[in-house]
Amino acid sequence: MRYLFLSTVLICATALGGCNEGVLNPQGPIAVAERQILFDSLGIMLAIVIPVTLATLGVAFWFRASNRRAIYRPDFVYSGRIEVLVWSIPLMTVLLVGGVAWVGAHDLDPRRPINAKVQPLRVQVASLDWKWLFIYPDQGIASVNRLVIPVGTPISLELTSAGVMNSFFVPQLGSQIYTMAGMTTHLQLQADNPGSYPGISAQFSGDGFADMIFKADAVPDAKFSQWVESARATGPVLDAHTYDDLAKPSKAVAPFTYRAVASELFNRIVMPEMSMNDPTKLVCLASPRAVR
Repeated sequence: MRYLFLSTVLICATALGGCNEGVLNPQGPIAVAERQILFDSLGIMLAIVIPVTLATLGVAFWFRASNRRAIYRPDFVYSGRIEVLVWSIPLMTVLLVGGVAWVGAHDLDPRRPINAKVQPLRVQVASLDWKWLFIYPDQGIASVNRLVIPVGTPISLELTSAGVMNSFFVPQLGSQIYTMAGMTTHLQLQADNPGSYPGISAQFSGDGFADMIFKADAVPDAKFSQWVESARATGPVLDAHTYDDLAKPSKAVAPFTYRAVASELFNRIVMPEMSMNDPTKLVCLASPRAVR
């Protein structure tokens, strides 16, 4: 019995050892709320699983061959009380778990803004083969495979795909959401603590899928401003031509930045048939001093 207990503890410790960067270690309000839904659902289901497990063991023990007091009733067919018990408890479980999921899904609507005293940071996200492009329209810069965000500031994400359907997911910040060609989805996130949180592609998308990862770096406001200024000072301009090169399939792309971004570029990614030949659409969003 002692060794069984120790084995159980070791197995649980090993299984939970990989949860430091997962949904059970949330770092933002959305992820915290999603973890609570998981815990609530788990508690409701354990209220059924534990009694059923104990009852199964109890029945097996009581009706063992050596127990002469157990009554063998081979002609037993029906019991209304047992039928009510067997069907009512699973029905209540389904209603409770469904209610928790339904209420939580509405409270965590990806479009619903996060209540905060500061304005959200807008970020446009495009999934490419096989990399992530993050455009900061208000700052006039872009980055590849690295999402830098200020701590405590809501992040308003607008997402699309330049190819096959993909899935954007930062487990510690919450809410996996799909990216699809020809349309946009929306997601609100926030990081409450500084840190570097792994982001993944949660939808298989081809040969480079395994390397389609990125880092979501949550930094203080001052460091975010420094990063923006640094990005504006180095790197190429993301216009129609550089985007076409970026969109070509490539694997394990190291993070880098663009110092300026052509206007309407994200709309062109959403709707590829849009022409980028109009010079007015190639005006960079960054300040003139950033375009060198």
